[in-house]
Amino acid sequence: MERIKLHLAPDIEVQFTDRELALRKIEEWAGKSTRHPQVVFGPEGCGKTAWLRQSAVLLKELGFHVIYVDVLHRHFQAYTDVKEVARRLAEAAAEAVSRAEIKLATLAIDLAKLLIARRRRKIAVLVDDVFQAIGLDKAAIYVKGLLGLIEYPPQSVDAIVVVVATSEGVTRREIGRHRWADLTPIWNMPKEGFKQLYEQIPGEKPPFEDVWRITGGNPEVLASLYKADWDVERVIKVIIKNKKLGEFIASLDEVEKKLLDRAVEDPDSLIVREGIPLLEKLVNLNLVVDELYPRDPWFWAGEMPPEKDPELGIGKDVAWQTPLHREAVKKALRHA
Repeated sequence: MERIKLHLAPDIEVQFTDRELALRKIEEWAGKSTRHPQVVFGPEGCGKTAWLRQSAVLLKELGFHVIYVDVLHRHFQAYTDVKEVARRLAEAAAEAVSRAEIKLATLAIDLAKLLIARRRRKIAVLVDDVFQAIGLDKAAIYVKGLLGLIEYPPQSVDAIVVVVATSEGVTRREIGRHRWADLTPIWNMPKEGFKQLYEQIPGEKPPFEDVWRITGGNPEVLASLYKADWDVERVIKVIIKNKKLGEFIASLDEVEKKLLDRAVEDPDSLIVREGIPLLEKLVNLNLVVDELYPRDPWFWAGEMPPEKDPELGIGKDVAWQTPLHREAVKKALRHA
């Protein structure tokens, strides 16, 4: 399979590495079709976008006509002989920002129907970062539209694959209230695959084991560290600022602050009655993931987190998105 090139940072292009199990999941879906849209969720920056873009190439090589849209970044790929598809996506991407996002999201469905109507027998629709662009109130309806593509295609097809990626816990819950999609988790990169990515970064850098303990295998955190000249404290300050952690902690009462202090050491400590409201707040801020499925490959889109890893902030049921997110909360707590 052709391995795509990706920009880890403006001055660094890397080759897509590892994610063998996640790509195998795509092959599995391609063989059986997806009965429902697969809403794949995982930590911010864990590599969902890279995986989807590589998956688009894989599906093309498997004979699929592929539409991939990254709605938030107005990026698309169209692997099909129907030239109208790429033309209409390009026209939509060129429009004003908010209008372009909505139009790209809608076109992903409409153009898939066009391909089916043109008697293309194997169709794949991959949609990235759509819910943040269209809004929470439209998320479930959008997924229902994708389900309609599977259940009521304008012509019969041999296979259809529909995958949507998100990192937003609040959106995931809204979609989970309905039975219009399968929620499928994905995790940060496994250690050996992450090492392959780390080794593609030129110049002096900290030892791999140190980087692994800081990032937990998250490619976006790796890129942030590189851009900050490997200054961990600088990246922690950025997380505190972007997540407005000072304001967040100031809004907590004393009981919640004590619960948060315990959760820094053991995220599973939030799975108690009094901890649930705080857990929901942390999920909404994309600081923790609270739906760690059983560590069985059947449930996961690829590699799974360990059953428990205190060093990386991973519990049995709850995990910090990355060790650096946990460190940012710990630092903000100390200065509250």
